[in-house]
Amino acid sequence: MATGNIISGPEVVEFVSARTGVAHPYPLSSLGFERDGKLTAGFVFSFFTGPDVHVSVAANGELPRSLMRVAGQYVFNQLGCIRVTFKTEQPRVVAMAKRLGGQLEARCRNLFGEGRDGYVIGILKDEWKHPAPAQEGKGE
Repeated sequence: MATGNIISGPEVVEFVSARTGVAHPYPLSSLGFERDGKLTAGFVFSFFTGPDVHVSVAANGELPRSLMRVAGQYVFNQLGCIRVTFKTEQPRVVAMAKRLGGQLEARCRNLFGEGRDGYVIGILKDEWKHPAPAQEGKGE
């Protein structure tokens, strides 16, 4: 079974920012996945309004299921949000958010710069399809 640690802190924010090209305003929080001492995936949560929080995501490869589970628990249970909003230009992030129950809500022209359109995906608490724990020997 693949193993790793869930972490948080400025190194996760730097990891996500470097891969997305987006500066994340404070206040914010983060969750990351570290394997063999290396950060491999992360979520940055910002623009918390009570009912909603925005999330940016980045990964070297696939997002670990354990990190996605913890992120959902953080947003919907700890923060008490009723929705989470993803803004991305990456088709694989759109696909991941849809697999987790998200709906494509908008396309924003030049959101990430000249010629770099973005997409807004929302996941409501009652639509969240949290990833099931991996079976022994498969995934996290």
